[in-house]
Amino acid sequence: MVRDNRNRRNERPQQDHANADALRLLNAMIRDFQHLIDPDQRTTTKMVYTHGVVLWMLVLQRLGGGLSLNDVVSHLLNHDPELLPDNRRVREHTLSDNSSAYSQGRKRLPLQTIIDFSHGVCDHLASISPLLIDGRRVFLLDGTTVTLAPTPALQEAFPPATNQFGSTVWPVAQLMVANELQSGCALLPQVDPMYGENNASEAVQASRIVTQLPPGSIVMADSGFGIFSVAHHTVEAGHDFLFRLTKSRFKAMRRKAVLIAEGAGYKTYHLHWQPSAKDRKSLPDVPAEASLDVVLHEVDIAEDKTLYLVTSLELDGPTCGTLYRRRYDVEFDIRDFKVTLDAENIRAKSVEMFQKELYASVVAYNLVAQFRRQAAQLGRVEPRRLSFKGVWTCLRDRLLLQQSCSFEEWLDRYAMALQRASQKKHPHRKSPRSYPRKAHPRRPKTTKFIKSQRKNKQPEDPPTTHLATK
Repeated sequence: MVRDNRNRRNERPQQDHANADALRLLNAMIRDFQHLIDPDQRTTTKMVYTHGVVLWMLVLQRLGGGLSLNDVVSHLLNHDPELLPDNRRVREHTLSDNSSAYSQGRKRLPLQTIIDFSHGVCDHLASISPLLIDGRRVFLLDGTTVTLAPTPALQEAFPPATNQFGSTVWPVAQLMVANELQSGCALLPQVDPMYGENNASEAVQASRIVTQLPPGSIVMADSGFGIFSVAHHTVEAGHDFLFRLTKSRFKAMRRKAVLIAEGAGYKTYHLHWQPSAKDRKSLPDVPAEASLDVVLHEVDIAEDKTLYLVTSLELDGPTCGTLYRRRYDVEFDIRDFKVTLDAENIRAKSVEMFQKELYASVVAYNLVAQFRRQAAQLGRVEPRRLSFKGVWTCLRDRLLLQQSCSFEEWLDRYAMALQRASQKKHPHRKSPRSYPRKAHPRRPKTTKFIKSQRKNKQPEDPPTTHLATK
């Protein structure tokens, strides 16, 4: 198959080579990364795990679905030895497959280096995302959490959850993500403690992450973000917004609004939105005279369900309702990031190493999303029409797990992997579904941990009673 493809290379459309540009560019950046960031960082020819090599291995851990240190070292030696610098042990194939040297290389890698690199990859992929409305991109905001290894350093930085039964052992980090609607590409998340004195609300995280979006973006989020502070900071950052409102908040805002349009299944109002007295107390950074001219939409989407929306966009109610119904796509993106790539099980033991693995995981996720977008172009479908897990499996099995080869052979493999990935389509499901979605709660870890403590606690010895003997 590969030989036949090579014989027909001259007949292959130039798009095949263009589709490989993204990973070609990334490979080139990774190969030369140590020269770009610190030409003199390799102080001795004995050093193998340079910053560029370590960076690629961090990304590879997540591309492999959460590989261990030993697994990623074995993969590098067996599949990508050409990424290693010139070294006698590399040339003679005597380099140890022990992971201790890689572990030390991860510690040496500066955190700011991986932040800058991750920002560069994420910003580049976001900038080439397809435009959706009036030549603009739509970003979905949502929050999620990850639990970390129960080390003292992480417990101090990200305090565990507590309730009336006590405290758990698992540190909890709260992430705020911003994903591009069409492709699913993600920017670097905001990371804060979920609990403790230094925790941050989702509104505060949202006000920070909107400053990272490309200029003139459209921000879409659920009712948890449908408050004045998030809308104000979004507009201040140069973006428009489309937020859902709770029914009670919508009714309160509608009393001060003016009906401007009405049709089958929708009503539209204009409102000069000003924060309430309660809002002003919780918004010390918002000027007292702050206000927004917004539009309220009341859109019927089912017999017994209505969407309540607030937006700064000049779109009618049905259009906003149709657009907002894609907001749930970010839930699938979070699932793909946390479950498919296993980013919810980062087991770093220090705060800095957790950040390094998290940011490298975002790069890995974006590479799969970019590969899916290229496969979608080949299959002439929308990127989200393809299964993320199916596309990731093709990328892993047909490219990452293959033996090293020449660039021409790699192009053949890339074209074949794209062809396979373009066939990983989601089935057309009936609407509405024949079965409802259900949430099955798990037993709280808190009570389980407290009960185990009580079980292991030794009872105190009862006082000794001395009896007189006859």
